[in-house]
Amino acid sequence: MSADPPGPETGPSVLARDGPATPPDSPARLRDYLTLTKPGITGLILLMAVAGFFAADPSYPPSWLSLVELLVAGGLASAGAAALNHWYDRDVDLRMNRTRRRPVPAERVGPRGALVVGIFLSALGWSLALVWLPLEAFLAIASGTLVYVGVYTIWLKRRTRWNIVVGGYAGSAPVLAGAAVAAGHIALAPVLLALLVFLWTPPHFWSLALVLRDDYARADLPMLPVANDPVRSGRSVFASGLLLLLPTLAFAVVLGDYGLFLALALVLGVAFAGLLAGLLRDVSRKVALRAFIFSGFYLMGIGVAMVVNWLYYRWPGV
Repeated sequence: MSADPPGPETGPSVLARDGPATPPDSPARLRDYLTLTKPGITGLILLMAVAGFFAADPSYPPSWLSLVELLVAGGLASAGAAALNHWYDRDVDLRMNRTRRRPVPAERVGPRGALVVGIFLSALGWSLALVWLPLEAFLAIASGTLVYVGVYTIWLKRRTRWNIVVGGYAGSAPVLAGAAVAAGHIALAPVLLALLVFLWTPPHFWSLALVLRDDYARADLPMLPVANDPVRSGRSVFASGLLLLLPTLAFAVVLGDYGLFLALALVLGVAFAGLLAGLLRDVSRKVALRAFIFSGFYLMGIGVAMVVNWLYYRWPGV
């Protein structure tokens, strides 16, 4: 399980620059180490794991203990992957206005400390997953971490504009892990949900890259809006957003008992596509920022919609 779909930030606060360096008192030091784990992103990761759990259509009552074990193991692995990302990207973060005040580039946490935290949390999460969860869930969690840290952060991020596309698997891994915990295998519904998360990653991250194009160029990162001109990038972001409708519609074509999810997902998908369509006319930071902010709420809405769908169709008396 990864710290996040390799965007890796979600929500309206992402563009706010960090404040001044904090004094080295204990509460400040704890906050810095907590920042290494990207708690907001880890929370979104865990929501999608829960969505995958209920997408697998567990019988009533579901195994609440298994769900808690999934959240603990997956949360630790996700937090560890985030810390490893902070450790490896410290040089890039130092060159970007948005990230230069993060704990490691600002020298409030040493690189060795971030590395130790990342390895410890990842190893603990993997170990608990191996003991508590089905093998399929462990493999999903472990592969998500490896793709996010090894494939995306270390290998692809600094080499190709397609980094976020390939690395998008890391965002799908929590869904697959949740499904394996719920059902002991990974069926079609959670695969479609994982595909939706995979396809969500490019428009989410490319919208952010349009807003921060100068920052990424300064850091010499070949993100799509840096490698392409803004007009072509806007078209690519819009086209990638339209692809989200494909797995959503597939729920209606091949699966039953997902009608409420389908309705909610279509509303969210059409609204997201509408915002992205604005990039066809105006590739400004203002338009891209609106699309980026909504993309985070879109994925949260998708996760909540799947849980609500399960409650509607499976909870007794509902």
